[in-house]
Amino acid sequence: MNLLEDELPIEEVSATPSKSGALFDGDTGSLPLDARRALCQLLSGPSLDAGRHDTLWPALLRYESPVRSHLCELFLELVIDREAGVAFTRQADTGELDTPVLLRSSPLTFIDSVLLLHLRQQLAEAEARGHRAVVEEAALSDALSVYEKNLSTDRAGFAKRVSSSIAKMKENHVLEKLRGSEDRYEVSPALKLLFSAEDVQALAQVYRELRDAGDDEVDA
Repeated sequence: MNLLEDELPIEEVSATPSKSGALFDGDTGSLPLDARRALCQLLSGPSLDAGRHDTLWPALLRYESPVRSHLCELFLELVIDREAGVAFTRQADTGELDTPVLLRSSPLTFIDSVLLLHLRQQLAEAEARGHRAVVEEAALSDALSVYEKNLSTDRAGFAKRVSSSIAKMKENHVLEKLRGSEDRYEVSPALKLLFSAEDVQALAQVYRELRDAGDDEVDA
């Protein structure tokens, strides 16, 4: 998908400010309604994408510059991949400035981390073949099973942790269920923006060492 600004239908941005520029009493904003809703979606996270937000996506592209400026007021950076149809915000690199952090974050468990890495690798391999990255839930569990020995847990406990991590990826739209399928999911292209090829290579090395260390302990 490649949405160009010149191709965006103006009528997609349905609501515009009144002649005074206000959408409600006391409003001093300047953006139309859909652009403000796109801004709110970016702030609430985790992402805004063309598939799930078919009205907000063209509004974001059309009003990218003012939306980007509003985010900068909050020390946030707008990241957009037009070809993949996905956008999100992240903390701006403010150097030595003492700035507040507004974005919420949640710690990743070990299984969360290796699952994200596995999904990022699946995305890279699929893109290299010119395909969408589609995974099956059972295959994800099998792929993570090599790390079971790195955790002090029983088989049922490990399966529960994997299931919990997969559920977290669904809730955060990293995994989107394919229409008409119960256990097949598309990996969000947003992972490409979150993890560079260099990040993947570095993380893969760390987890490869962890996995091999687990083998040594088992063999000892």
